[in-house]
Amino acid sequence: MKLSVERSSLLSAIQTVQRAVSTKTTIPILSGIKIAVDQTGLKMTATDLETGIETSLPALLNNDPILQVMEEGAIVLSARYLSEIVRKLPHSSVEIEVKQNYLTVIRSGSSEFNLHGLHAEEFPRLPLIHGNQVFSLPALVLKDLIRQTVPAISTEEIRPVLTGVVMSLKDGQLRFVATDSHRLAQRVASVEAPADLTFSNVIVPGKSLSELGRLLPDNDSLVDVVIADNQILFKMEYTQFYSRLIDGQYPDTSRIIPTSFKTEFRVGSKDLLEAVERAALIARDNDNNVVRLDVKRNLVEISSNSPDVGKVSETLSHGSVSGEELLIAFNAKYLIDALRVIESEEIVIQFTGSMSPFLINQIENPNYLHLILPVRIY
Repeated sequence: MKLSVERSSLLSAIQTVQRAVSTKTTIPILSGIKIAVDQTGLKMTATDLETGIETSLPALLNNDPILQVMEEGAIVLSARYLSEIVRKLPHSSVEIEVKQNYLTVIRSGSSEFNLHGLHAEEFPRLPLIHGNQVFSLPALVLKDLIRQTVPAISTEEIRPVLTGVVMSLKDGQLRFVATDSHRLAQRVASVEAPADLTFSNVIVPGKSLSELGRLLPDNDSLVDVVIADNQILFKMEYTQFYSRLIDGQYPDTSRIIPTSFKTEFRVGSKDLLEAVERAALIARDNDNNVVRLDVKRNLVEISSNSPDVGKVSETLSHGSVSGEELLIAFNAKYLIDALRVIESEEIVIQFTGSMSPFLINQIENPNYLHLILPVRIY
């Protein structure tokens, strides 16, 4: 194998697939990146056996030549060393040549590195996914779906299904739901899908979606999603992202979302976020980061106290209340996580009682909601 490639394009490809490289493994080849080249271009692959990323570099990009293949072939190189070496190479062009016994020479300007590689045939093959459940949506929409639901997944492995986001599709409406049993996030978006395509209980690991969210471009280019029995594939222009699915039945969360309310509180999302963050400075030293929200007819007070630290209280002057008065307590982190991913300038919080879950809705986007369970304070 021998090729010459533009350094910045090569580094970008390495950084893309590196997200799937296994950092803790007893299988040495999983800590590497597979590089394969032929006359159509260069392809890089990495996997930790849970997720896999494959990205390609064409010979021409925007009519500019970025890759020249002198000899076809494949090699697996250490992801860590390859990334660090390419990042620090002195010249805009890089030459990679594989010699006998998988010794790989990397040249740029007057700099030359020799890396020991591994046989490419030993590298795990990514699954061939040919599911009949295929739909498309803009990258920015998928990014929002991920960003607004992943914070609510569980980080504990006791119930594996709760460490993922459950996807469902009906009538062209894609729904993402995540819960750790203390809070719930739900986001709905319209997608391009066959009219008869319907599915439910597709559980994607939260870790995989977080990595995918970092890879997605900030534009409206379409991402194709293919669902198979135990795998899901996200196809972008030059990159394919694979993930296993979590086996199991996700709980029916629709039953816990209240439909009638006794109290409503409208407020600026930024005003509330900043006030809760200030209250959390004291709350973080108590057991559950507990912050109290005292909703009265003409004002709303946020407070927190810690016997060993002190207390804080703040009145929210901007906002409106309708319905009954109530006092409710909750984990400050949960509300902060929800408010940080909200896009609307104004939100409405709806309560059914001091010990019932409360809903956070965006005024400007009814397709998103966040539910938080309160904490008992007496």
